[in-house]
Amino acid sequence: MHRTKVRVVEDALDANNTIARANRDDFDRHGVAVVNLMSAPGAGKTRLLERALDGLAVRAGVLEGDVAGSLDADRLSLLHVPVTQLNTGAGFGGECHLDANMVRSAIPALPLDEIDLLVIENVGNLVCPAEFRVGEDARIMVCSVTEGEDKPLKYPLMFRACELVLINKIDLIPHLEVDVERLLANLEAVNPGARHMLVSARTGEGVDAFRDWLAEVPARVRAAA
Repeated sequence: MHRTKVRVVEDALDANNTIARANRDDFDRHGVAVVNLMSAPGAGKTRLLERALDGLAVRAGVLEGDVAGSLDADRLSLLHVPVTQLNTGAGFGGECHLDANMVRSAIPALPLDEIDLLVIENVGNLVCPAEFRVGEDARIMVCSVTEGEDKPLKYPLMFRACELVLINKIDLIPHLEVDVERLLANLEAVNPGARHMLVSARTGEGVDAFRDWLAEVPARVRAAA
C-alpha cells in the first residue's frame, strides 16, 4: 500500500513537470521570464509586489493565484499592469497551491506579447507550492519576521526551493521577540548560500534592491538561453 501511494505521487509530479515544460516553452517563445512568488498567508507578497512593480524598469504582468476572490488582483490592477486572476476554487477543487495545469489554463488570458516579466503570485502556503513547478525561471520566498525564526527548519523544502528569500516586515522587529540572525542561520542551514534581502513592505526599506533584482530577471534568462 505504501509503495502504491508513492507511485501515485511520483506519477502526479511527473505529469506536472511535463506540463510545466510545455508552459516554459510557451513563455520562452514569447520572450517572457517568469518568477514564482511564494509564502505563507499574510507574509506580505501582494504589498511587496505593489511596492516593487511601481517604477519597475521592465514590462511586467501578474498571474494572481487565490482559492477564491480577487482582492489582491484588484489592488495590483491599480498599478496599471496587466493582472490575470486564477482561482483554484473554480474548477480545481480549491487547491492550496498553483500547479502547472492551472497555470496552463490561464496562459490564453495572459498578454505575453506585451510583457517581459510575469510574476506568478502563488496561493499562500508553506508546503504544497514548493512541490509543483509551473514553468518558472526563478522562485522567490517571502518570510515575515512575525512567523518566527524556526520556519526554515520546519518547512525546509519551501526555503530550499527558492533562490531568493525576502525577510519581510522588518519594521516590526522592535515589537517582537524574534532573532533575525537565528532566522538567517536557519535559512543557511537548509539552503546554504541562498540570497536573502531584509525588506519592509510597509516602509519601503529594502524594496529598491528587490525591484532591481526583478528587473534583471529577463536579462539573466536571455543570457542563460
